[in-house]
Amino acid sequence: MSKFTARWKLWLGVMILAVATLWGWRNWQGPIVSGYVLESAPLLQHVVATGRVVANSRAQIGSEITAVVTERRVREGDRVKKGDILAILRADSIKARVDEARAALELLQTSQRPQAKAALARAESQLAQAQRELGRRESLLASRAVTQEIVEQAANAVATARAVAQQARLDVQALAEGGVQETILQERLRAAQADLDKTILRAEKDGAILTRNVEPGDLVQPGRVLFTLSAENDTELLVPVDERNLGVLATGQKAIAITDAWPDHPFNAVITSIAPAVDPERGTVDVRLAPETLPDFLRQDLTVTVTITTGTRDAALVVPNDALQRRTDGQTEVWRFDNGTLERVPVKTGLRGQNLTEVVEGLDAGDTVARVSNAVQPGQRVRLSPQPMPGLPRNDAGSTRGETPMKFN
Repeated sequence: MSKFTARWKLWLGVMILAVATLWGWRNWQGPIVSGYVLESAPLLQHVVATGRVVANSRAQIGSEITAVVTERRVREGDRVKKGDILAILRADSIKARVDEARAALELLQTSQRPQAKAALARAESQLAQAQRELGRRESLLASRAVTQEIVEQAANAVATARAVAQQARLDVQALAEGGVQETILQERLRAAQADLDKTILRAEKDGAILTRNVEPGDLVQPGRVLFTLSAENDTELLVPVDERNLGVLATGQKAIAITDAWPDHPFNAVITSIAPAVDPERGTVDVRLAPETLPDFLRQDLTVTVTITTGTRDAALVVPNDALQRRTDGQTEVWRFDNGTLERVPVKTGLRGQNLTEVVEGLDAGDTVARVSNAVQPGQRVRLSPQPMPGLPRNDAGSTRGETPMKFN
């Protein structure tokens, strides 16, 4: 064997030994796994869901009388204030009734009442004259200057004058201010004026016109819906949320809402009510939110996405969600890395975000957790490859501004 061959075999043996040693060392160290060094950070828990804009109060507006539409002043989508005119109906015959009732009331006040008072004065004067005449004739009868028949004629004249005066008094009472006749005429005028008011259809409250089913020239009748008005103050966001989120939802929680039509115009809302029952077919619970300030662009049935803040922590010990594992008994655990080996550690969690979850028991700041599969065994040696915390800006490990909201449904 030559010296060259001997050297080559020697070097080959050394290389094989080195490789074997390195392989053994690496095999002893175990596989490479990704891991995270735990730290405290601000944390927000959000629930994101999609629903629609709804109006709890919808007013159906129609006509109380049969008439022809002469003017329509609104259309779908128009916003109106209470008292705004929606449509005008033909009112010629009703106006004539109003004028007639007003003229009758004026006639009573300016003519019939003064005439009745004058007639009463004449009747009372005639009654007094007849009574005086009766007294004279009764005196003459005592002296036998006149006959009994003459006295009886005077008595009849008194009775007639008294009846005329009584009727005149009744006429004055009927025509007096606030009397029966004036009350009847005033009620007749009010009824005609009320019918005239019905020829102008007005909005009963602030809101938006959802539907209109009338045009100028249409003959409308009672019972027909001409306009549908959604009340502005009753506009809400109706959002079906997955029932799994029911435990973290509460009335009064704040939310940010964004419509699909105007994604660049978010607005604030607050939960006003949570349905007491769960929809068994969809597995959702209806959540209603009220806008803090109603945007002008909101329309009935617009699609809206809300991000509800269900919990906040100024400083929480957070673990990336991909490092958490759920056992069959429901317990949550992590693989903690310690001196080159892994061990299972049960933990108790709190708020949960899309990327990070709060750990309230089982770990401390500075602990290292690994992201591994179930194939790893407790006590197995591994090599750790540190990874940055997801959702935290690398230049600011104490902020969660980069984390997007959690969406359960």
